[in-house]
Amino acid sequence: MADNDWKSRLGVVYSTNSDFSYDKDGIEEEPETLPPSKQKLIVKIDRRNRGGKQVTLVTGFTGTSEDLEKLGKELKTKCGTGGSVKEGEVVIQGDFRDRLVNVLQSMGYNAKRGN
Repeated sequence: MADNDWKSRLGVVYSTNSDFSYDKDGIEEEPETLPPSKQKLIVKIDRRNRGGKQVTLVTGFTGTSEDLEKLGKELKTKCGTGGSVKEGEVVIQGDFRDRLVNVLQSMGYNAKRGN
């Protein structure tokens, strides 16, 4: 692609600095995944904006989205139910707080039961 692609610079103010270079990459890097013993996960139940249905949320994971997806898939398999991974949280359908805390602690995570 051309170095002077004007469409990628829309909304950028002109600079008179001769050393200025426009950074096109506004993407933040994901944090490195901490080992399970350093993770502090909270397992809680949520009913808000879900039509009265209960879901179990696992929050507090620090790491890449791929590792969070793997953890979510494994937790869904252990509970035998559906769920998803959204916005840094693992969402499991139903009330599985006690089971998830036991599973996470057996995997080496520091997990606590929320509300």
